[in-house]
Amino acid sequence: MNQLAVFLLLAVASTMVDGDMMRKSIVFDKATPDVFYCPVDKPTSFEKMLVHSRPLAKLCEFDGNGLPGDYKSDCYNDVDESEYACKEKKRIMIRQETEEVEREMLQATTRAANNKV
Repeated sequence: MNQLAVFLLLAVASTMVDGDMMRKSIVFDKATPDVFYCPVDKPTSFEKMLVHSRPLAKLCEFDGNGLPGDYKSDCYNDVDESEYACKEKKRIMIRQETEEVEREMLQATTRAANNKV
């Protein structure tokens, strides 16, 4: 009975880690703001994950409603169309908008200060 309990516990833990790795496999880098990165094949670890870049517009392209039948997925296991991917895209877009507003405010402040001199 103990062996069965240990086996079931390990199976559940393994499933949770695999799911978490897939969920976190969407990567965004501030240095390349127009693209996101997603796995080509099933990731086995974060260190050895083979990814490719896709335009940010392709992330959550179908609003998490699943892919059309004749559509070939951009990423492994349609991870770019998951609920997490859609939330991640919203977070990225909000951060980009905030940074743009801050940049515009800084430019306006700099112009105003230069006009006073």
